[in-house]
Amino acid sequence: MALVKSSAQNPTKVYQDRNLQIIFLTILMAVLGATSITPAFPRLARELSIPTEQVGWLTTAFMFPVFLATPITGLLADRWGTKKIVVPSLILFAVAGTACAFIQDFKSLIELRFIQGIGAASLESLGLTSISKLYSGEKLTAAMGYNSSVIGMGLVIYPLIGGALATLGWRFPFLLPLIAIPVGVIVLFKLKIPEKNNTQNFKEYLGSVGKSINNHQVIGLFVATFSLFVLLFGAFFTYIPMLVGTTLGASDLFIGTILSTMAVTIALVSAQLEKLIKFFSELILIKVSFILYAIALIIIPFIHYAWAVLISAVIFGCAHSLVFPCSQALLARLAPNDCRAGFMAVNATILTFGQAVGPLIAGAAFTLWGMNGVFYFSAIFSAVTLILLQWLLPQR
Repeated sequence: MALVKSSAQNPTKVYQDRNLQIIFLTILMAVLGATSITPAFPRLARELSIPTEQVGWLTTAFMFPVFLATPITGLLADRWGTKKIVVPSLILFAVAGTACAFIQDFKSLIELRFIQGIGAASLESLGLTSISKLYSGEKLTAAMGYNSSVIGMGLVIYPLIGGALATLGWRFPFLLPLIAIPVGVIVLFKLKIPEKNNTQNFKEYLGSVGKSINNHQVIGLFVATFSLFVLLFGAFFTYIPMLVGTTLGASDLFIGTILSTMAVTIALVSAQLEKLIKFFSELILIKVSFILYAIALIIIPFIHYAWAVLISAVIFGCAHSLVFPCSQALLARLAPNDCRAGFMAVNATILTFGQAVGPLIAGAAFTLWGMNGVFYFSAIFSAVTLILLQWLLPQR
């Protein structure tokens, strides 16, 4: 199947579709689980006497089951239907997440975060699957762009809300997952998406999924997805705050401003994707994004003032706002109807794997070459990814 642009088939504005808005609500719950509690970490560590180096387990405990359970939820969704998986997932996410607010010890907190992660496992991957069932062609790319924009807004808003609640006490941000219960009710009664349940046996199903991903176009898009999250969670989210806070001596507030600037850029640029794809194919935009990543990273070692890092944050945000929705749209076009959720779950697993290993790869670069070496290495990593994409995804 060629990766070519398709004409828009429906004159209605994509973002006005109620089904798409409901899907955004489910995806935003996954974003909430990953970002809303981080402002409470310092206070939580003090009050529960948790060593600073162990606080990160609250994030790891949430992300690890997402990585493990996402393929399973895709398989079940193909067999039973998307809503039958998403609604119980939202309830589990809400109950386990809210229960964290009433825990007295760190071990129980980790266990509940793990359970909450199981609930979150289906939310983003099946959200992307649902979008791919509703749209095709340019409408699909536009919908993915709006999805990226909504995620960007969530990355800005949730930490602010979590930080405000954390001033009242570390337990209060953990009450936010309660929002997932009314979202689940809305999904149950209002979301209308086409369902085609898979009747293959388990072996046949796995064979269909394996066959669907065994081509150079899919592999190329998986490379793009993996690489963008390695760069985002490695160089940007992990080492730019360290650079700005230690080497450049900026405040915690300014570090937050840099991260928010990147997220706001994602929200603004992704919202314009519907216009951009009328002039440029998704493949071109994906490849341009890795050029932008390389530029954003290569200039950082030459920056001597904290405010100048904002320039890199804007360029980085522009890159992410192009590559993520475009790669997801093209993957959705290649997904077979009989195992669409499973196919997209493999994509979500690769995405999560990139998030997990990005800080480790950047950490290895830091150990070998120091702080500047992280950004030189990441720029080279981006350039190598671009070369691979030129080979795996030739422009037609």
